[in-house]
Amino acid sequence: MAESKIRVLAVDDHEGWRKFASTMLQKMPESELISEAADGLRAVELAKELQPDLILLDIGLPKLNGIEVARNIFELCPNSRILFMTENRSADIAEEALSTGASGYVIKSEAETDLLPAIKAVLEGKQFISCSLAGRARASLSNPTDLTLVRDCKQMA
Repeated sequence: MAESKIRVLAVDDHEGWRKFASTMLQKMPESELISEAADGLRAVELAKELQPDLILLDIGLPKLNGIEVARNIFELCPNSRILFMTENRSADIAEEALSTGASGYVIKSEAETDLLPAIKAVLEGKQFISCSLAGRARASLSNPTDLTLVRDCKQMA
């Protein structure tokens, strides 16, 4: 049974992080990076036009921040899933980001180990938070028992 590829939009104002996401996605043959955006307004335009399955989204974007982008995208693309990939470690920001309907929150410094498992979890309908935030941001999850973690977060405490 042939399955269609998972279509991914990468949104980050730093080209290096978009390249990192692209490299990581190459490890998932079932995924395809369909486009990239460097600012929030372009991200909304591309999401509306392309209707991606998954959007890897930074929070600190020019023109429109990632949280506002997520709110706009969910109105325009209700079937897209959003996975935040950011260096912002504030539990309050993580909770606000997840309250938009996003399925996950990966800390960039943990992306080497967390990004692929996070993508898989999100695509399976689960939620994901990097270990360094899991205990503090768990309250904003729609179903905390569906939380997927890469490693034992107790070791991180």
